[in-house]
Amino acid sequence: MSSQVIYPGTFDPITNGHLDLIVRALGIFDTVIVAVSENSRKHPKFTCNERMALIQEALAAYNNQVIVRKFSGLLIDFAKTCNVNVIVRGLRAVSDFEYEFQLAGMNRSMCPQIETIFLTPSEKFSYISASLVREIAELGGDVSAFVPKPVAQALKQKMLSSGIDA
Repeated sequence: MSSQVIYPGTFDPITNGHLDLIVRALGIFDTVIVAVSENSRKHPKFTCNERMALIQEALAAYNNQVIVRKFSGLLIDFAKTCNVNVIVRGLRAVSDFEYEFQLAGMNRSMCPQIETIFLTPSEKFSYISASLVREIAELGGDVSAFVPKPVAQALKQKMLSSGIDA
């Protein structure tokens, strides 16, 4: 029997930490559905379609095991439409736990059939966040150690088109 999990997020941009968690999830599940949030209040640098394309490019080696889909609305509703009953979330630090614990509790109260599991990234990725990567790029810094090469190039182009000398 095939097992699937949903890994939701904004992925603006996808980082090496995100990739690490996806590969870790593939060690447990047959398929990971990377659910890209369409309606983010975070004011993303990249459109949803751009983020999806970058994720697909970064995970091309896993295209038989990774499905990239966009979603809006409640994650549990998306999970039901995908017929998936497990959500994976990443925890980089203790500071992530409280928020993620609350989300998992709310999701469980709305839909007890859907479980949330938490994975931690490799230590070398534990400090990487998409918001820090964006900030470094906006300040003209080199983000190539934190994101896949196509993402670093796309960020550089995005900064140049915004008038930021990356």
